[in-house]
Amino acid sequence: MGGSVKMVEETLKLAYGENSDLINDKRIAAVQALSGTGACRLFADFQKRFPLIRKYTFQFQPGPKTKGLDFASLMDDIKNAPNGSFFLLHACAHNPTGVDPTEEQWKEISYQMKVKGHFAFFDMAYQGFASGDPERDAKSIRIFLGGRSLDWMCPIICKEYGTLWPKNWLPQLNFDLLSSLDEMQISTEQKPILSPDVVCEDEKQAVAVKSQLQQLARPMYSNPPVHGALIVSTILGDPDLKNLWLKEVKGMADRIIGMRTTLRDNLEKLGSPLSWEHITKQIGMFCYSGMTPEQVDRLTNEFHIYMTLNGRISMAGVTTGNVGYLANAIHEVTKSA
Repeated sequence: MGGSVKMVEETLKLAYGENSDLINDKRIAAVQALSGTGACRLFADFQKRFPLIRKYTFQFQPGPKTKGLDFASLMDDIKNAPNGSFFLLHACAHNPTGVDPTEEQWKEISYQMKVKGHFAFFDMAYQGFASGDPERDAKSIRIFLGGRSLDWMCPIICKEYGTLWPKNWLPQLNFDLLSSLDEMQISTEQKPILSPDVVCEDEKQAVAVKSQLQQLARPMYSNPPVHGALIVSTILGDPDLKNLWLKEVKGMADRIIGMRTTLRDNLEKLGSPLSWEHITKQIGMFCYSGMTPEQVDRLTNEFHIYMTLNGRISMAGVTTGNVGYLANAIHEVTKSA
């Protein structure tokens, strides 16, 4: 019911660090679950059985002018929430906006959550895919672990493997196909995911928490698939394969970072009256462009470019072959804004 022990062990090292005291002290309860939504569902059932969450809301509204994080309002929400509230956070490469807090902002978030006794549940879907460096992308987790006395339920991490595709596939994929591959992983089974892994007071408590997670998994799906988990554990458990994987992850991340720079450069060269610096300030697979639903409709009807109505661009679908066309289309629909 807990899935591949080897995959769990290797994934904990990736998330918490090779020499983590939490791992050495066996203070983390972790199981393999099904995909991102399945992992969140498993933890939601866990908190329902052991009421940790009394009230919750999910909201994210990028600043209309900066297309960035309204940090002051976020901190107000953290400070004004009832003590012991539950917060779902993205560790890096926020989906759907690409807007991440800075290191200093993460420190402030961690501090205020400690003051309020809040619980932090990190969705860590894109470790390595944001900057190309898994250690750097885990900075938010490390800040929480190092900047607070560890309550028995903080933090909780949902870790998935969305970056195991060979890098040479990526430029050829549109968003729909990319999403399909993400769900399939690199096998015909559901991709392995580690979630939730829960930091506990000691080894005894970790054993108890893991037992409860397994009991919840039993009637839900019984056993997670083994094929993808074996692939992950094989790659992460072999130094040569892991180094190759890290190299390919960096190649994928660098390509998207490069496309962000190129898209912004093209828009600026076209003489756009708008600021597009948010394209390169954001990070990860998605770009919150700030375009209106009306502008998005024009992109669809006049240029056959498709995206969600909130203006979110899938940067994975932007290539050297189409970035110029995309920039010209965006300029045409936004130049009179």
